[in-house]
Amino acid sequence: MDFITILAFSGALFIFMASPGPGTFAVVARALGSGFKHAFSMSMGMVLGDLVFLLMAIFGLSAIASMMGEIFIIIKYIGGLYLLYLGYKIFTSKPNSENIKEVKSVSFATDFSTGLFICLSNPKVILFYLGFLPTFVDLHSLSTADILLVSSLVVVILTLVLGFYAYFASRARKVIKKPTTQNVMNKLAGSVMLGAGAYLILKD
Repeated sequence: MDFITILAFSGALFIFMASPGPGTFAVVARALGSGFKHAFSMSMGMVLGDLVFLLMAIFGLSAIASMMGEIFIIIKYIGGLYLLYLGYKIFTSKPNSENIKEVKSVSFATDFSTGLFICLSNPKVILFYLGFLPTFVDLHSLSTADILLVSSLVVVILTLVLGFYAYFASRARKVIKKPTTQNVMNKLAGSVMLGAGAYLILKD
């Protein structure tokens, strides 16, 4: 890949990944409810899931993904139900309540797993990469260096995008100190999380 191709690929990828969706909504809600670290852990799970689908697309493993449909459905329900649980806990919480403390006490590994489930619940991402990558590279003649470069760009750009969402949502949470305003933030974060969970479960 030459420099111009790398720039074009990175720009197009950034625009696509910055577009709001269930994943970004879940990260924002997690940041509003529990802070940057928990939201970033969830983001890293999503990054790993995207990387898995990217490599499956590069190595022509989309057929395997289609044969694993039932597994992806189970993953989708697990991720969606957990988002609904977190959304309910945050929505029904008062500032500094036990519910919020319970949600914050969830381990980073659990947040990471939730992010991974959210991403893996949508194997159509492989189809995106199969359609997107050939615009910039020839999938049949990718060298090892090209694969490492493309993978690195996806990881870095997605990490930056989700990290941006997580950081600014968590900053908004810290700036707002009034209990009444924090209560509104809890309702907002809970609603977003509930919406993301419902969408994940109900989408085709």
